Amino acid sequence: MNLLNRVNKHFSTNLELTNKALPTLAPLIVRAGQLMATCLQQQHKMMSCGNGGSAEQAQHFSSELINRFEKERRGLSAIALTTDTSILTSIANDYTFDKIFSRQINALGQAGDILLALSTSGNSPNILKAIEAAHSQNMQIVLLDGRDGGLAAHQLKASDIEICVPTQSTARIQEIHLLVIHCLCDIIDQVLFAE
Repeated sequence: MNLLNRVNKHFSTNLELTNKALPTLAPLIVRAGQLMATCLQQQHKMMSCGNGGSAEQAQHFSSELINRFEKERRGLSAIALTTDTSILTSIANDYTFDKIFSRQINALGQAGDILLALSTSGNSPNILKAIEAAHSQNMQIVLLDGRDGGLAAHQLKASDIEICVPTQSTARIQEIHLLVIHCLCDIIDQVLFAE
């Protein structure tokens, strides 16, 4: 087994997918970033959620907004719904794991807020319920998914935005999702804090 060849293959597969996806995803990323900037400009907030690696990316997104991305600026209103273990475990224990995000959205979400939902498959039951709850609160959705978008893609309204990475590989989807998150943060900074 040649490990160097394996590493080279991971890099080349990532580059091929990035180049293939760019023409389709770039306009959607710009649209989502502008939507988020408007949301924050109007004193609303970003909420984010996902499972596993997608949970980490939801937290990463929120931390970039609350602290800073690449530009010195004030903090922006963002909540990662994946971080409070007392809330997560109490909801999972008293209800079901499927409701860990939707209960928080019902409690904290308001009209004008945006939910950034991450799911590599688009089929996570708690993400499906989160989208449903966000719609009931008159929130818009930005969905980062992969493969064929799964069930989540079919839940979206015309005003929502789906950014779907066209591959079956979870690792490659997550790599592109992180790049998308950084693009969104950059667009928000450029729109809100251009010098």
